[in-house]
Amino acid sequence: MATKNAFYAQSGGVTAVINASACGVIQTARKYPDRIGKVYAGRNGIIGALKEELIDTSLESDEAIEALIHTPGGAFGSCRHKLKNFSENKREYERLIEVFRAHDIGYFFYNGGGDSQDTAYKVSQLADKMGYPITCIGVPKTVDNDLPFTDCCPGFGSVAKYIATSTLEASLDIKSMCETSTKVFILEVMGRHAGWIAAAGGLAGQGEGEPPHIILFPEVPFDRDAFLARVEFCVKEYGYCVIVASEGAQYEDGRFLADAGAKDAFGHTQLGGVAPALANMVKQALGHKYHWAVADYLQRSARHIASATDVEQAYAVGKAAVEMAMEGKQALMPTIVREQAKPYRWHIGEAPLSEVANQEKKMPIHYITDDGFGITQDCRDYLEPLIFGESFPPFDNGLPRVAKLQNTLIEKKLKTDFQL
Repeated sequence: MATKNAFYAQSGGVTAVINASACGVIQTARKYPDRIGKVYAGRNGIIGALKEELIDTSLESDEAIEALIHTPGGAFGSCRHKLKNFSENKREYERLIEVFRAHDIGYFFYNGGGDSQDTAYKVSQLADKMGYPITCIGVPKTVDNDLPFTDCCPGFGSVAKYIATSTLEASLDIKSMCETSTKVFILEVMGRHAGWIAAAGGLAGQGEGEPPHIILFPEVPFDRDAFLARVEFCVKEYGYCVIVASEGAQYEDGRFLADAGAKDAFGHTQLGGVAPALANMVKQALGHKYHWAVADYLQRSARHIASATDVEQAYAVGKAAVEMAMEGKQALMPTIVREQAKPYRWHIGEAPLSEVANQEKKMPIHYITDDGFGITQDCRDYLEPLIFGESFPPFDNGLPRVAKLQNTLIEKKLKTDFQL
């Protein structure tokens, strides 16, 4: 079988462990020199292929690639760019084929969430539609934990660990000062349509009275009166109230509490801050002193407190993607299959990209308490193994050591540039 080069790219919001998946892809590919020539990484995701901006990872040392395991962010750059259907934007597909053919690329590994798996699936169809054979394997990644067919998504476990830890620590702060200071604390977390990250905050406490006292999920329509009544009850009963709110909290009619009135590059509603919106409700209706915080990028980049389970799984799906390609498989995504919860055991499975693309896995209703403000034991049993274990990065002079790549672009072979 002829040697072909591989193209790897990162897509969407990056995570604390997406580079561990990159490491898995590159290290595994280097074990097949008779099948895979070079691994090119797209500079800024699929845009790197469209612009013919390809990074030659073969120029990176084994030590530099190994360091990706403990480096957050996207080492090669990511993007939010969704390929349209073939009939709507044929020129993008034609450009991809031009670039792949020019650089003898026969394998495509796309590391991302639902929209990214859609892109990988569309590229896999190029072989039939445009007569260019290319093996496409998706590599799962999303902090939102909303991809179907997989027990969890690489990136989520570390965010869950960060949010659970932050909720616990902030709650102790609020509790110690609530007599004369802040009564209400609101932590806003990511999660547009699925409340998995918000649910992770629930791991901070167990039982009635332990924070967080309120969790707001996108899956549960927001009821202003019920929310304020619960806040007031907690302040009177416990002296304070800690709230973990998903950015995607919404009213029964589907309106987001924090709709900023704009769209992102994927066409999703741009959310503008549910925490201050809730804080204003509390202030106007109840008059309690409050503080709020937005975890924002901190939650998805916190490699210093990453889940060991998450790091291991992120590497495993990258490794499995290459192995699937070497087995001649096509248009698949490696999945994580839970064998049992206690002790947690899992193995790698697979799912067709055609069924993964553009699908969202929301929280099951039995994971949310009847009042809509907490997590059940079933949810706790699901979440706890995913935040298990510590995988601390090496430190230099008190700061985490991160990979320092050359990210050298190869010489372009096409005469024309591509405008997005």
